[in-house]
Amino acid sequence: MPPVVAVKDDTPGGHTVIRGTAQGDAPVPLSVLDLVTVGAGSTATDALRTSVAISRLAESRGFHRYWVAEHHSMPGVASSSPAVILAHLAAHTSRIRLGSGGVMLPNHAPLVIAEQFGTLEALAPGRVDLGLGRAPGTDGATAAALRRTDRLHEGADDFPQQLMELTRFLDDDFPDGHPYRRIHAVPGPVQATSPGGVQSPNRPPVWLLGSSGFSARLAGTLGLPFAFAHHFSAQNTVPALDLYRESFRPSAVLDAPYALIGVSALATDDEAEARRQVRAAALNMIRLRTGRPGLVPTPEEAEAHPFSPMETEFVTSWNANVVHGTADEVRTGLDDLRKRTGADELMITANAHGGDVRLRSYELIADAYGLPTT
Repeated sequence: MPPVVAVKDDTPGGHTVIRGTAQGDAPVPLSVLDLVTVGAGSTATDALRTSVAISRLAESRGFHRYWVAEHHSMPGVASSSPAVILAHLAAHTSRIRLGSGGVMLPNHAPLVIAEQFGTLEALAPGRVDLGLGRAPGTDGATAAALRRTDRLHEGADDFPQQLMELTRFLDDDFPDGHPYRRIHAVPGPVQATSPGGVQSPNRPPVWLLGSSGFSARLAGTLGLPFAFAHHFSAQNTVPALDLYRESFRPSAVLDAPYALIGVSALATDDEAEARRQVRAAALNMIRLRTGRPGLVPTPEEAEAHPFSPMETEFVTSWNANVVHGTADEVRTGLDDLRKRTGADELMITANAHGGDVRLRSYELIADAYGLPTT
């Protein structure tokens, strides 16, 4: 496929647009991944208010970026429309980078994504990331409803072509003779070519997301930054990052690989409370994976749940990859994970029933690393 064209960042390694700066005692930049989780007894409004609170805390404490993930048909996850949520967060923040972690490209027409993120860039100039995935972010039936087709495998196979098309729309550079040559994503570069037009200096950088080797290799080949979903595919993390680095070719975007990993981490003031919270989150995952998605249960509900031997085994396995405990324990776990993977950035997602617990977790992690307070 033709190379993906992107805006050149003239600083070494694409530093200002992609690479963050570690704050406090953190070994790498720390960021936030938000699933906008809805707990039992709460509403989506409550969850979105929590997202605003966390984004403002993250900005004030030196977290580098704040991403929202696209999911569908899951009662406990209110992030079906990342672009809408990001516009809301942009109105409540002023510095932190905002982005999708990610938008599932096969679910949408590339032109629509280019228009949405061009609009976000206009709302929050110079601080918008466009993270893209090729999974549906839901079950097969819901994906078919989203895409108006049941040929889901074909959509995944078309991902490189869809990526190229999206990038052409973002850069407004379809070649002469292309059927989309006279179609323009607005807001976008075409406005600079109109009488009196002024070119925006910014364009959302494209990231590829993945939980296997496909996107790792593609991101490396295209010289794009890569985000790996360690929080639900931990066994593939190191192989995928190795593949990304081995495949990497310098580009106009990056002169060296840059990989972040999504990490499930929860810090509480008491170690026992952390165990209660992550057990409830694991019960939520059991229900999701057995076709019974619902709101995130309370710790009390999880304590009363009669876990079967198979469910108990799942909880143990799942929570082995959740960094949880006191702030110091979480810091140690994150440091060990960073050393083991060589990740350039850690993107933390806090899964818990209550928004106050999630907010407190990010505060404790910031304190553990001595992140600044602004």
